[in-house]
Amino acid sequence: MSDNILFLFAGLFVLVLGGEFLVKSSTNLALRLRISPLVVGLTIVAFGTSSPELLVSINAALSGSPDLTMGNVIGSNICNLALVLGVSAIIRPIRVNTDSIKIDWPMTMGSSVLLYFLVREGLLKSFEGVLFIALLVGYTVFVIRKSRKENHIISFTDQRELAKRNTSKHLIKDIVLIILGCTGLFYGSDWFVEGAKGMALNLGVSERVIGITVLALGTSLPELVTASIASFRNQTDLALGNLMGSNIFNILSILGITSIIKEIEVSDVILKTDMVWMLGVTLLILPMMVHKRQVGRYEGAALLLIYGYYTFEVLSS
Repeated sequence: MSDNILFLFAGLFVLVLGGEFLVKSSTNLALRLRISPLVVGLTIVAFGTSSPELLVSINAALSGSPDLTMGNVIGSNICNLALVLGVSAIIRPIRVNTDSIKIDWPMTMGSSVLLYFLVREGLLKSFEGVLFIALLVGYTVFVIRKSRKENHIISFTDQRELAKRNTSKHLIKDIVLIILGCTGLFYGSDWFVEGAKGMALNLGVSERVIGITVLALGTSLPELVTASIASFRNQTDLALGNLMGSNIFNILSILGITSIIKEIEVSDVILKTDMVWMLGVTLLILPMMVHKRQVGRYEGAALLLIYGYYTFEVLSS
């Protein structure tokens, strides 16, 4: 038990450090490449913070634990849009970019709906994983091109700042910090999950419950840390972009790659309960985003209550 607690605290420390590196260096990189922080959150940061889910899902699928694989992803998506977004909004109300409403939310919702319909027969097949990867590549290329096109005209002050920062030395430094940040998030989350999973298994709970709660929370810690740090730094575009991008990556990248390696079985309870919750929470945040173009503290508190109720329902089932 003491080893598990040690893993928990060590993982949390490395997560915080990795999140700080990732947010700071990603923001600098956005300026140098003339890409908005929102797009960096949707791509680089989202991919980095989704890496723990990828490792856990592949390992679970190969070891014959499909409920851990699917539960981890579905639970993480619910956690991102309820717990993480709620905490971030309470720290600082989150401004909502127009593109988040017109492009990123529809992609998040569309990916969730597509997943639901594809797994109604109880299996996510390899060719469906290929479809997910193709959709992810197309979406990523689209948002990067759109951002660079919209940011090709910058002020004289920004040009001077860009010239001062855009040296190979600074660029290499940012890339190194991003790699260190992603590595910290990866290992920190892995240690946290190992400690939490060991404690949960001692209590004799099911794989679905472990996947939906312990693994989902543990692998969502990078998003929680990164989004919280971004909110404290008043970089709320990065926080919202990270969460939207992470949910898209979780479905299209993690389930896509994992199902290509090994087809994923989906239990009836995950399909009829947890996926419905995921779709409901994703739908719920749209009016929150549209209203006053920000997710405020009251909305954040409501999301936390929803996540608390959902967790209670899972644990009591």
